[in-house]
Amino acid sequence: MLNTWSLGHFILWLFVGRFVFKSWVLFWCLSIGWELLELVLPYEFAIETTINKLSDLVVNAIGFYLGNYLRKD
Repeated sequence: MLNTWSLGHFILWLFVGRFVFKSWVLFWCLSIGWELLELVLPYEFAIETTINKLSDLVVNAIGFYLGNYLRKD
């Protein structure tokens, strides 16, 4: 399920993939780690359905892939 947070996820990981690092292992550790951390955070933004968490991971991966693709290394 896409929502307004999805755009933020996409832009963040696009930027990270383009300018910060290109390691898929590190990407998956951070991306999955954040979604797991949201399970215990006591904030309203962290409360989401399982489908939304999975869609966040898909959007993250698309953003990171595109960021890596746009690298000029």
